[in-house]
Amino acid sequence: MGHSSTVLVTGATGFVGRHLVSALLAKGFKVRASGRNVEIARAMPWFEDVEFRVADIHAPDLDVGVLTDGVDAIAHLAWPGLPNYQALFHFERTLPLDYAFLKRVIEAGISHVLVTGTCFEYGLQSGPLSETVIAQPCTPYGLAKHTLHRFLEALQREHAFTLQWARLFYLHGAGQNPNSLLASLDRAIDEGDAQFNMSAGDQLRDYLEIGQAASQLASLISRRDVDGVINCCSGYPVSVRTLVEQRVRERQSAIALNLGHYGYSGHEPMAFWGDARRISQLRREEHAA
Repeated sequence: MGHSSTVLVTGATGFVGRHLVSALLAKGFKVRASGRNVEIARAMPWFEDVEFRVADIHAPDLDVGVLTDGVDAIAHLAWPGLPNYQALFHFERTLPLDYAFLKRVIEAGISHVLVTGTCFEYGLQSGPLSETVIAQPCTPYGLAKHTLHRFLEALQREHAFTLQWARLFYLHGAGQNPNSLLASLDRAIDEGDAQFNMSAGDQLRDYLEIGQAASQLASLISRRDVDGVINCCSGYPVSVRTLVEQRVRERQSAIALNLGHYGYSGHEPMAFWGDARRISQLRREEHAA
């Protein structure tokens, strides 16, 4: 795809979307960004550089033709209700609406589709997880995303389109949910708290800074020839405790960590991380070109 191509980004004002829009613009793409709230969009550094469309993609009266006209690819990031991974609405409500939206987009002629999936599709499997590992989701959210992926694969048998299913691991950085681990830690440090309550922190996870994740997704958008599942991850296991201690050092804080205050999550294994070979190979090819 040449750089004059236009990418439609849904969920453009969300945590991942706001960074992906910047990464796509930096690569020379034109961006049509959609979101439900124009006020949030106006606060984005890229607002003047994109074509912003206020749209509820799940609304039955959405004009998909107007939204997709002149668009070469879609990066579909919008997904409401996170980080509540256990809610049934993920598959009761969001899944059918999301599939219906994407089907309309594909029928409107967009033949390059990137959708963000999640490491929760892997469920309680431990160790390094490659894209070929069979998904075994154990949360309503993971189940909904995995099912959407299966639905879209079935749709590919009726319509020819590139489907890039980008499984996001643990992302952190500017604009993330205020209740997430590092955001909560930063708030505790900013407020001068004496201690920070957390689990024992022995869990091994795959953490990726949001700018790097956005850059990985932008690389995928520039590779129409790449289809299938791609882990969006660092490829390295890091313990939760190490991640927290690293941030405390960066912030030069004296906050005490109250380890073991919380138990471990039941819907995540103690040790898992992404196999990053596929995304790393793509990035190497990009830099070699």
